[in-house]
Amino acid sequence: MNVDPSTTKRILVLGAGLVSRPLVSYFLERPGHRVTMASRTVSKAQAIIGDHPKGEARALNVNDIEAVEALVAEHDLAVSLLPADRHVEVARLCLKHGKHMATTSYIRPEMRALDGEAKEKGLTFLNECGVDPGIDHMSAMRIFDRVWDRGGKVVSFKSYCGGLPAPEANDNPLGYKFSWAPRGVLVAARNSAVYLWEGKEVHVPGPQLFTDMHQVEVAGAGVFESYPNRDSLSYIETYGLHGISTMYRGTLRNLGHCARWKAWVDLGLFEVESRQLADRTYAGLLRSLLQADKGTDLRLVVAEKLGMPVDADPIRTLEWLGFFGEDPIPQGVDTPLDALAAAMLERMQYRPGERDMLVMHHDVISQFEDHREQTIMDFVDFGIPHKDSSMARTVTLPCAIGARLILEGTVQDRGVLAPVLSSLYQPILAELETLDIRCVERTLVI
Repeated sequence: MNVDPSTTKRILVLGAGLVSRPLVSYFLERPGHRVTMASRTVSKAQAIIGDHPKGEARALNVNDIEAVEALVAEHDLAVSLLPADRHVEVARLCLKHGKHMATTSYIRPEMRALDGEAKEKGLTFLNECGVDPGIDHMSAMRIFDRVWDRGGKVVSFKSYCGGLPAPEANDNPLGYKFSWAPRGVLVAARNSAVYLWEGKEVHVPGPQLFTDMHQVEVAGAGVFESYPNRDSLSYIETYGLHGISTMYRGTLRNLGHCARWKAWVDLGLFEVESRQLADRTYAGLLRSLLQADKGTDLRLVVAEKLGMPVDADPIRTLEWLGFFGEDPIPQGVDTPLDALAAAMLERMQYRPGERDMLVMHHDVISQFEDHREQTIMDFVDFGIPHKDSSMARTVTLPCAIGARLILEGTVQDRGVLAPVLSSLYQPILAELETLDIRCVERTLVI
């Protein structure tokens, strides 16, 4: 099919991480788009672009602002898959050159502050358009809008999401594998949390995050543990749920996860301060954290510190990760958290052909004039063996669809947005269903 070059939309993709391929393929497979993928490691971008005539891989140091600016200026829309703290820099360059932008990350205050200027310049900066955040927002807003259209009021909303190994790939003692960089998951586990539960605000300090756990059953997937996900209260405004009594957003993990990770927090393994280690081994790091002599039985020291038997699960799994052995910590790793990430990356990656699983669950209680209803939404998605992971597909395909809608003019809302508007969530969810990514709802009177 011949495409008029004057109408071709040029998409800049910044970053070539583990989840980026479905987004790039989405645009390359559709007429009327060209993709430039820019990454520090150009070989990663080239592997994704391949020899496609509508794609180009470029080497880019994101610290070279002039180089980033030059790329932004050449394109119609920038998709930032960079670390979250770089999105605002990209957004400011988009403002300068009159370009739209899309990301999958949470909206930071610094990004929110650009809303007025983006509206003045007729630009759309679409954020939180991945899976969590993203599909969770869209599937929830679809339920809320239907309730409001019928004159009801949402009085309770609990939302859960987690990326996990598919059952047949769940074969390590931690019940978890990484479809993206472990460091990001570990850093997120340091966050404090706040939510609303039956009219009471609950504040959870970061070190206590994993003590606030309850179990959730997801149809078609099983029973999981949930711990609170950051600031749930801010979404009362985002969703328009003023007067709600319960507002909770949680992360799903397999059973045993919270006790295990809480023990590691207590050992100091989530610390992000640099440590100068005389003995740069995993056991040496533990000895440093616990001020233990090299001749002591490190397992006994850990057990005493945690107040649990030496064969307790958190200690056995820590041994499986190599923390009682003398294997060297990789060069350049100088914080406990990064050492834990390195050990996990070595042992907890998906093997070729293994599937991951994305699980989401909403529990919505709505009040009508003469009755209450409970709407349950379950979303279970699996990776495609030897192709894309579920995490990659569900994180980047919503962003790709949203970016295309902006470029085509279907979405004309301007400013710093999340996909909570029907003009965004309706077409994105509809197209995701054509890609076999769907949310299943059931409603009952209670």
